[in-house]
Amino acid sequence: MAELKFNPIRHSHKEFLAKAAARKGFVEAYDALALEYQLADQMLKARSRAGLTQDAVAERMGTTKSSISRLESAAKHAPSLATLKRYARAVGCELQVRLVPQKAA
Repeated sequence: MAELKFNPIRHSHKEFLAKAAARKGFVEAYDALALEYQLADQMLKARSRAGLTQDAVAERMGTTKSSISRLESAAKHAPSLATLKRYARAVGCELQVRLVPQKAA
């Protein structure tokens, strides 16, 4: 089993967003993908807490590193609940899905 040590690259997401927000149309596009970005962020944090590389998660899930890379991105790919459950198990987590009532305007 490929149990490699995961050493995350330090990155300031706040600084990135501040620079990117200056670009025309960025804020609208980013807001439209807010849920996808939240999910990707949670997945990356869970993998980091587990100390796993994408290769190790891929091996645990029986898939490829490139599949994990796509799964962890906030791209146009929408993973199934079954895939998210497998990912959660691979990084030592439990998947929980909630529907939260919208706040009245």
